[in-house]
Amino acid sequence: MGSALMAAAAQVDITPPRGTQIAGDIGRYRPAEVVIDPLFVKALVLEQDGIRLCLLSLDLLAAEASWCTEVRQKLAARLGTRPEAVLIHCTQSHAAPMIGDLAGRPASPYFPAEFPFLRGGSGAAYADQVQAGVLQAVDTAAAALGPARIGWASGIEGRISFNRRFVMRDGRVRTHPRSGDPEIRYVEGPIDPEVGVACISSDGDRPLTNIAMLLHFTCHPVHGYPQRHISAGWPGAWSSGVKQSFGQECTPLVLNGCCGNIHHANHLDPEYDDDYRRMGRLLTEDTAGLLRRLRFQDDTRLAYASEHLSIPLRSISDEQLAAARHLLQVHPTPKWLDETAHAADWDWIYAASLLDLYDESQQNPMADYEVQVLRIGDLAIVGFSGEPFVELGLRVKVNSPTYPTYTVHMCNGCAGYIPTAEALRHGGYETRTSQWSRLAPEALEIIGDGALALLHDVF
Repeated sequence: MGSALMAAAAQVDITPPRGTQIAGDIGRYRPAEVVIDPLFVKALVLEQDGIRLCLLSLDLLAAEASWCTEVRQKLAARLGTRPEAVLIHCTQSHAAPMIGDLAGRPASPYFPAEFPFLRGGSGAAYADQVQAGVLQAVDTAAAALGPARIGWASGIEGRISFNRRFVMRDGRVRTHPRSGDPEIRYVEGPIDPEVGVACISSDGDRPLTNIAMLLHFTCHPVHGYPQRHISAGWPGAWSSGVKQSFGQECTPLVLNGCCGNIHHANHLDPEYDDDYRRMGRLLTEDTAGLLRRLRFQDDTRLAYASEHLSIPLRSISDEQLAAARHLLQVHPTPKWLDETAHAADWDWIYAASLLDLYDESQQNPMADYEVQVLRIGDLAIVGFSGEPFVELGLRVKVNSPTYPTYTVHMCNGCAGYIPTAEALRHGGYETRTSQWSRLAPEALEIIGDGALALLHDVF
């Protein structure tokens, strides 16, 4: 048996100032005007037998890999660990900013510099604010380390998440069809209904002495799109519910799963109550039930590992290139939807993004993709970049050498949508080639193989 587990957690408000660009849209100017609920960075620091792990959950849409790399290096130096032991996860609220750009690279010649919102990012000033909040949260947690135990339980919640891709009567796939559309024939894929609760407690088996909770569920947080208000969405509502129910001293970190094709709207029920506060209430109720049957572990081993996979960028056909170039020749400046120049035509954004991706592929046809595994006793946390389809998370969970296994998206960077090869054949919104849907059809298989190999190494 190793030495005792030490743990501490902290949170810091990272709500952006008025006027900050809200991410999660395509080519739309969305300056923050109203704060519905605040945004936070939540930090958990763990130590045992000289190994330190750090988990961060941020109420942001995403954060680019270069920013995450810089922050992980700084945190590793402060904590006396390695960057691979630090995981940065964004819950992906579509009513929150993004660190970095999504639609095009900063130096892309296709996006006019005077309209930075077209690339989707929220600016350097906000990135600095978030980094300061991250460092403060981790410093606070690291200074408060104390003895802890970890316990967990899993349940099922099937009322609030749904696969958003449907095979229609003509055989094609549509993302977000009209609610109750009679052309729908069946749902293309599954969901991940697991609700995972891991409790880090400072007083034996008593869950109300929580230092932190790791809260795992899988669903796109798209409430608030495309309005100009700030919100942490259902992850924030779940966190708030846990704090109110189980103690303000507890820091809840939501770990959102592989939800590239999972959504909270039920397209088969025109009367469905799609409210993020309702999601938060139901998940909080689920948490209360799971806390009554937590299984605590006495001998807790910490470990971590990371692997960088080399994955081909998606091929772009001559026809796609010709169409994109023609559109930008006809409209060399953004094709606006109205006279305010606050919303660009989606086809124009896609054309500019596709050309930017093509230029990138000519410089390097391979993408660097990181898979990360953290071990806390028998619990595995598997971090994936971008928005993998749910099939990846389910494959890893079913074939993992340990239980529980939390598969977590938007970790340490944003690699865009990662559909299944079958979904790419079917089409649909998530598969349209751009900087936010950029990896080759075999990517999901490569990533799954890498994740399972890494899990078997760590366990």
